[in-house]
Amino acid sequence: MTPVHYAFSSAFVLGLTGLAFHRTHLLSALLCLEAMMLSLFIALSLWTLQLDSASFSVVPMLLLAFSACEAGVGLALLVATSRTHGSDCLQSLNLLRC
Repeated sequence: MTPVHYAFSSAFVLGLTGLAFHRTHLLSALLCLEAMMLSLFIALSLWTLQLDSASFSVVPMLLLAFSACEAGVGLALLVATSRTHGSDCLQSLNLLRC
């Protein structure tokens, strides 16, 4: 594994561990998701550059579009929960009370 691949793999794993272990605020979970998507986007972009194929060049842009949609939905949920519950703490959210 080259150092570049190792760097992006470790960035993805760090984002995943941050998402798994630091679940106190919704904003920190959204930032970890964005870090994971950014590392996937850069890794896919490098992969298409290494393959030098035009048919795979759409995949990173499609992932970036889905990432932008995910960020928009996440921010909308953050605003909605902070308005209804008063904070973005994940402990204050209860699915049984909705």
